[in-house]
Amino acid sequence: MTQVRNPLTGKPDHVLSPPSAAQLASAAAGLREAAAAWRATDRGPALTRLAQAIATDEALLEALVADTGRTGESLLERQIVAGLIHRWVAQAPALLAAPDDSPASLPGIVVGGEAVPYELVGVISPWNLPLLLGMIDAVPALAAGCAVIVKPSEVTPRFIEPLMRLVPEEVPLLLVEGDGATGAEMVPLVDALVFTGSVPTGRKVGEAAARAFVPAFLELGGKDPAIVLEGADLDRTASAILWGATANAGQSCQSIERIYVERSVHDEFLDLLAAKAGAVGLTCEGGPIGPIIAADQVEVIERHLADAVERGARVHTGGVIEEHGGGLWCRPTVLSGVDHSMLVMTEETFGPLLPVMPVADADEAVAMANESAYGLSAAVFAADEAGARAVAARLQVGAVSVNDASLTALVHEGEKNSFKLSGLGGSRMGKASIQRFVRRRSYLVNRSQGADPWWHNTEKGEN
Repeated sequence: MTQVRNPLTGKPDHVLSPPSAAQLASAAAGLREAAAAWRATDRGPALTRLAQAIATDEALLEALVADTGRTGESLLERQIVAGLIHRWVAQAPALLAAPDDSPASLPGIVVGGEAVPYELVGVISPWNLPLLLGMIDAVPALAAGCAVIVKPSEVTPRFIEPLMRLVPEEVPLLLVEGDGATGAEMVPLVDALVFTGSVPTGRKVGEAAARAFVPAFLELGGKDPAIVLEGADLDRTASAILWGATANAGQSCQSIERIYVERSVHDEFLDLLAAKAGAVGLTCEGGPIGPIIAADQVEVIERHLADAVERGARVHTGGVIEEHGGGLWCRPTVLSGVDHSMLVMTEETFGPLLPVMPVADADEAVAMANESAYGLSAAVFAADEAGARAVAARLQVGAVSVNDASLTALVHEGEKNSFKLSGLGGSRMGKASIQRFVRRRSYLVNRSQGADPWWHNTEKGEN
């Protein structure tokens, strides 16, 4: 029996109820049976009803708050998920439409085709944004005509039951509780798989999917850099980076986790950032910074802080794990005197830490930003858009926020791929996202009436 800890109280208040292997297999089979009818129907009305229910359901919101300990981000999650459902309802028909027949290079032959959805898609999602990251892939898969089974993190399972109550009967979507063992059992039951989580676990999932001959799309970790160049609006930049590093208490893959500032403006920027960070409170005090959701993450944050201080870093704000009402919290923590010998600059922290490092110029900033095993996203702040975009084009990442930070959390229209260890597979964002969940079938039609010149000649007396 696995008990689930409440991040606000630190006490267990939920018992995990995973399906048995037989129950999971039976559920997958039932979803497969429902897939054909789902593919053949107009999927828009049912998905629209789901979006409307998600946008207003208070039981779902309460469960998300219990799962994560924060209200603001949970309200935003609910809004974003409802919006993405509406967007896919509007976009999917045109994106999936069969192309008109077109002539091939050979005379008399035309080429047609259609998008064929995978029958059953599996989604294994993390704890930091449980509703959004459970649905960001499930929704386009459903819109494509797939049935979908989702296994959210065992750290945040409470939202599953209220969400399932909102799913219309005809929508072949199932969310199940379970830990890594349930996720492993799910891999060979599906036709395509999306995993969001850490690099070590993602590697295991990818290997298991390869053994099952199942295509896997891996959305993994990040160590997102922000670059601040001379001429940038430093006050605005400090506010943007503070939000990008501490939204959801820094527990997001696209959080800003290292900041490179041109030396000529380093001290001024550092003072502004520290002043702003010191004014941001915890949610238990009426501020925006929520608790650390997963207790295991506390050890990572403390280890990175201790390593940085031991190697000479200076703590300007925050810097300790605090306990309030049984929950564990970390205030926005601004660090200076950091370098790449420190874990806080090289390993994913997943907490509200803002290490600031001076650099000589844009060239050094780019070199430092690219000196990472990760390549998820980044941010560049400069005096003008053209200059910022020139620097952005040199970064080895899939998305760059220009004169803002962590925009991929809010803007889902931009297609992007993860670089390096940050992931594998097609774009999760933009219109291309839905293409991950279909295979393309071509129809090659010969409309000529005579013999083709490449056929064997079988007429008598001829070779």
